[in-house]
Amino acid sequence: MAVANTGDVLMNSPYKKDWSSVKTKFNNYWKHKNEGRPLMCVIARKPEIESLSDGSPVDGGYLDQICQGKYYGLPDELKWTDMEDKYQNAERIVARYRQFCSNHEFLGESFPNLNIDFGPGSLASYLGSDIGFKEDTVWFKSCLTDWTDVPKFEFNPDNEWWKKHIQLAKDCRELAGDDFYVDMPDLMENIDVLASLRGALDILYDFIDEPETIADRINQVSDVYYEYFNRFYDVIKDNEGGNAYTVFQIWGEGKTVKLQCDFSAMLSPDDFRNYIQESLRQQAKKADNVLYHLDGPDAIRHMDALMEIDEIDALQWTSGDNGPDGTLEDWDVIYDKAIAAGKSIWVKVYSGEFEDWIKNVERLVMKYGSHSMFLLFPEMSHEQATYLLDYADKNWSNIRGTYCESLGLHK
Repeated sequence: MAVANTGDVLMNSPYKKDWSSVKTKFNNYWKHKNEGRPLMCVIARKPEIESLSDGSPVDGGYLDQICQGKYYGLPDELKWTDMEDKYQNAERIVARYRQFCSNHEFLGESFPNLNIDFGPGSLASYLGSDIGFKEDTVWFKSCLTDWTDVPKFEFNPDNEWWKKHIQLAKDCRELAGDDFYVDMPDLMENIDVLASLRGALDILYDFIDEPETIADRINQVSDVYYEYFNRFYDVIKDNEGGNAYTVFQIWGEGKTVKLQCDFSAMLSPDDFRNYIQESLRQQAKKADNVLYHLDGPDAIRHMDALMEIDEIDALQWTSGDNGPDGTLEDWDVIYDKAIAAGKSIWVKVYSGEFEDWIKNVERLVMKYGSHSMFLLFPEMSHEQATYLLDYADKNWSNIRGTYCESLGLHK
């Protein structure tokens, strides 16, 4: 049963204990001053549903899974009947998520937060793209054949996708009460939005034929981004002005965002600096806590330009589809630059078995310390979660890190 919204989200939630201490750790993480063990997102199956699991890691967003884990024992009456039911029916979305919460424990710095994405990049739909929903993916249909007579991108309160999405946020927030957060949707940024509207290949040609037009359109996307963000923010924020951000399982006091440019994998370092860097800087300046999502090996070449943006607080690395997790030693070149630039790091852990997670994370903690690290683990058993957190408290607390020591950081 939802309670009246007070803005004091999670403080009396049946699904999360010690939320005030978790908020303290998040606030210190953004400042690179976390105390104790690293921040750890650990979601465990309750013992009573363990028999429904085969014990294997669950990670992803397909079919009966969400980004936090898997639905177990979902009653037939809550199973989605079509894609509108899955993505747009607030009452049933919230009911399914409550069922997930009742079967799981939110341990460490994990916390209950409801993803209401219309897919990554919904800003494109507010600007004219149509959305294609499937059970295991969402995509945005290109709608511009060229830039001739395309009006300036501005907030459009009458766009049908926008009206549906903001109403979904309002309805879910009301139904959730203060039991769990409703997330900021993944609106997407800069040229990634243009690629949805125009098509990635056509945008590449546009770069050659109309570079000034593309530069202007990127700036328009950046300007209109917060017109939409702020309206969602007013619906979902807590009494400290904080918000949770979808998929990445983060919270921050004040406006908390994820920024990215996946299209950067197709850009040269010079083009990234000329067309994207300043757009990201201006967006980051308007937020209080900024996580940058770096996706794929071809994007690594832009690390120097990204680390020059002082307003980026933390870096999250994804190795690409079906790639190894963030603990691989090959990725240290990324973390070295992030830590040296005074950023925190966000690491997704999933490669190998449970014992490998501990071994691989331990290497990272000993090198980079516990003061600036967030670790996202797959859903696991209660027994594994208890062991993991106990091990972390005993072995990963207040570690300065050999790399930080070599740089004279975090004394």
